[in-house]
Amino acid sequence: MSESAVAAPVARDFRVQRWSWVSVLFAGGLAGIVTVLAFGPVLLGENTQNNLIQLYFLMIMAMMWNALAGYGGLVSVGQQGFIGLGAYAAVFFSVQHGLNPYMSMLLGTLVAGAVAIPIAAVVLWLRNGAFAIATWVVAEVFSILVSLDPNPAIGGGTGTSALLPFNLRYDPTHRLHYTYWAALGAVAVFLLLLFVLLRSRLGGSLQAIRDDEEAAASVGVRVLLGKGVLFVVAGMGCAAAGTVILAWQLSVLPIGPDSIFGINWTARMIFMVLVGGIGTFEGPIIGAVVLYVLQTYVSISGIWYFVMLGGIAIGFALLLPRGIWGTIQERFNVQLLPVGYRLRTGDGR
Repeated sequence: MSESAVAAPVARDFRVQRWSWVSVLFAGGLAGIVTVLAFGPVLLGENTQNNLIQLYFLMIMAMMWNALAGYGGLVSVGQQGFIGLGAYAAVFFSVQHGLNPYMSMLLGTLVAGAVAIPIAAVVLWLRNGAFAIATWVVAEVFSILVSLDPNPAIGGGTGTSALLPFNLRYDPTHRLHYTYWAALGAVAVFLLLLFVLLRSRLGGSLQAIRDDEEAAASVGVRVLLGKGVLFVVAGMGCAAAGTVILAWQLSVLPIGPDSIFGINWTARMIFMVLVGGIGTFEGPIIGAVVLYVLQTYVSISGIWYFVMLGGIAIGFALLLPRGIWGTIQERFNVQLLPVGYRLRTGDGR
């Protein structure tokens, strides 16, 4: 065979890419949307603001559960514990100590983050099903401790109200406006925090831990530290969502079917992440919108509502296992908020 007959290898110019023109445009558009939404109390009616507050705390919960399971491989069924802890901490600071209720919401979020540190030091030694069960037990312990607390500000097993601190300082219109801003601010802060975290070296370590914990540890990844940071951030995010729920509905229950510690909150988180796309940054936001539409416009209540959610989640698991955004991302190779890298050739492929 002649030398000319041998096909020469095709040289390609490979480059590592994170941002694309699509993602740059989307990020700029998203910043613009958040800016416009900040004027919601001026531009929007009361009913629309209430609806958006619900959507905002659903987004926070979905992002937190996806961060744990989708990027850290930590499947928790106890995040409702931090939702309740944040809400009751805000009640404690505002009712018991007379602090500004919105400052109390911030303190409640920070307290939950502090509590998450020793909890992480224990439960993160467990894996898979044992970890999931441990988080559920922690949430139940939180609920029991609150229900047994004799402090009248906490309310024990009867629950408690935040009407007094909010209504003493704000009329209903201003309370709605401030709650709207608090909810939007929480979404923006935790969205940005997760974005920065997952784009950092720690974010890459977390995905390595998710894929193979032993292999990650063998190349020097500090497994417990990485999972611990993620666990604390997720705990704070869920606590922030709990404080928004408190400010929005002005009452909480520690036990019962409508409990702030109810596992139905985690069921909602799992649904949103499965439908939107687990392990994608944009997916939980889409899942939150889907859940918001269902609970707002589908007239099914009680146990049948969760049966419906379960059926939809099973359908997605069978037909679209990567969720809505995961499927779109796989088919069209598009990332709107990229947290990883892609290897591209000079011709754009």
